[in-house]
Amino acid sequence: MNRQRAQEIAASPVMANVTCDGVPVYIQHVNEHNETVRVYPLDEPENEQNVPLSSLEEH
Repeated sequence: MNRQRAQEIAASPVMANVTCDGVPVYIQHVNEHNETVRVYPLDEPENEQNVPLSSLEEH
């Protein structure tokens, strides 16, 4: 996923169908400096993690 699209999804009030390694996630924040995003699995909101933008896929 590209940075611009990830930022659009993070800022949108509408939930997008995004996965990280096949797991549905919610994008919290996009870090422009190192091309990572802060996400958490939809079923585990306490399990926040930073992942590379390249690991995200929009469906």
